[in-house]
Amino acid sequence: MNIKIQKTDGPSRTGEIIVDKEKIRFPNIIFIDTNRFKNPKNADLILREEIESFKINDIFIIDEDKINIFLKDEKQIENDDLCIVPDDIDQIEKCIKNNKQSKIFIVSNALQLFQKNNDFVDYIVKLREEIGYKKQIYLPGVATPDNIALLSYLGIDLFDNIQAVIAARNNILLFTDNKFFINELKYNHCTCKYCMKNENISKMGFNDILNHNNHMFFTSIRKTINMIYNNNLRNFIERNTKISPHNTSILRILDLNKYDFLEKRTSIISDHMLISTCKESLSRPDIKRFQNRIMNRYNKPESAKILLLLPCSSRKPYSFSKSHSFFIREIKKCHNPHLIHEMIITSPIGLVPRELELIYPVSSYDIPVTGIWDFDEQNMIKTLISCYLKDNSYDEIILHLPNNITFFLKDVIKNPVISCVDHPTSKKSTDKLGSILRKHVSKYDKIKASIRKKEDMLNIASYQFGREIAERLVDNSIIKGKYPYIKIMDKKGQIGMTTLDRGYISLTLQGAEILHSENKFFVEISPDFNIKGDIFAPGVINADPDIRSGDEVTIIRKNNLVGVGVAMMNGDEMIDLDYGISVKTRHILK
Repeated sequence: MNIKIQKTDGPSRTGEIIVDKEKIRFPNIIFIDTNRFKNPKNADLILREEIESFKINDIFIIDEDKINIFLKDEKQIENDDLCIVPDDIDQIEKCIKNNKQSKIFIVSNALQLFQKNNDFVDYIVKLREEIGYKKQIYLPGVATPDNIALLSYLGIDLFDNIQAVIAARNNILLFTDNKFFINELKYNHCTCKYCMKNENISKMGFNDILNHNNHMFFTSIRKTINMIYNNNLRNFIERNTKISPHNTSILRILDLNKYDFLEKRTSIISDHMLISTCKESLSRPDIKRFQNRIMNRYNKPESAKILLLLPCSSRKPYSFSKSHSFFIREIKKCHNPHLIHEMIITSPIGLVPRELELIYPVSSYDIPVTGIWDFDEQNMIKTLISCYLKDNSYDEIILHLPNNITFFLKDVIKNPVISCVDHPTSKKSTDKLGSILRKHVSKYDKIKASIRKKEDMLNIASYQFGREIAERLVDNSIIKGKYPYIKIMDKKGQIGMTTLDRGYISLTLQGAEILHSENKFFVEISPDFNIKGDIFAPGVINADPDIRSGDEVTIIRKNNLVGVGVAMMNGDEMIDLDYGISVKTRHILK
């Protein structure tokens, strides 16, 4: 058996399981195949009957009348690829140690475990961390069409249709967003062929209900795979879990208690917009990571004396929007614009320094605009700004914000200057903003654009790499170019530059030398590995565990720098996996 992971999105993965030259997509469904409950033969996304490794009867004892499912004793499983893991979390480590050769780990008493939300999340995260990235988790008897995406987000790969059979026995039609007893539906809104042939839904028989339920499993699996490929699974889960209090509680527990697990597996970039429509968005790992880096890596520009707090805009990046063009115009007209530090207040992200507006998730998110900030959003903003101002002081703080935001920020900002009259973009408000800015900047010496550009670039580098590396990259450099294409230059040439599509600093080989000297963000390849293009996982022998997918990384061989590129996996994945691209190379030393 061989397992190839082809795409990840957070802890979720999709790829192929290869058994006897047959390829099977995952995540996937293992179907019950008995005399009474036949495996659907017309499905193209199934674990096929002829592959003995996955026959469900090898794993379960099935009471066909009562549909009771019992895991067989571990000793009865002769296939070395399979391992049943005890439901006791304290036994996981010992079990994995004794079954290192196993490829698929089957959770014992999964349905009972699933009912205990906190224990279930703890158990699955522990299991995934112990078995690593390339092995599979099979969760028996738990999956329904409305929870497959969530379970995949926890790192579970294989499911079964046991709940489809149980529901059919009880005359229940399962859907991806609900379930109904057949006598509850006046009209069946499903258009699958099994439902369409039953004009009178109340007369649907067991086999048709089961086939419909299986069809919903196929639909859910296909949706999940598509969402993983599009980096959109988290958005989908936040919408989908709201139909189930149980699923919602699992997602909340996962976010609140397992941030490190999620953050490590979440890319720092995304080609899909972050959609924030519910409370769970406030706890997303990509948003919490942004907030943590602002609090721990970021310092205000040294020359900035005035903090200007601004509202967000619907268009991203903010400075490309019509509303922010009004603000920027007034800042430029004040004759000392580089004395002013702009920071945007927004939910669910929090505080966004202007110089970081091109970085995901700030560069690509959308929220419902109501003008109403609930308690959680207010508390998030107040906490962040209080922490930020403890370490970053300004002579003046100007609030150019709607009244509903100004109202709750007055609790945490001492003696702010209010510049908004009615609406932030009205002529009265922008005129007043311009007048206040001119008055306050007149007290100070003029700050050169070159000084402020360098400070802003230092902050981008600090957010990306940490302060020490940032200072090495920027301190002895000259900043050139027109926003958003800004270059870091020194006497020898270009070190790196920012671009509109990423927002981060893309390094040249010269910039990579600085990163290499700090022994950070490195990917070490085998001494006999000849680089002809991208770096694949089998060629990696070591990597910085702090690397996240999307990071700038150096490629080293025998402790010598040989290239630079963008990580396509986190550092641990590069070492653990034996398939897939680890680094998209940009420059290779010839």
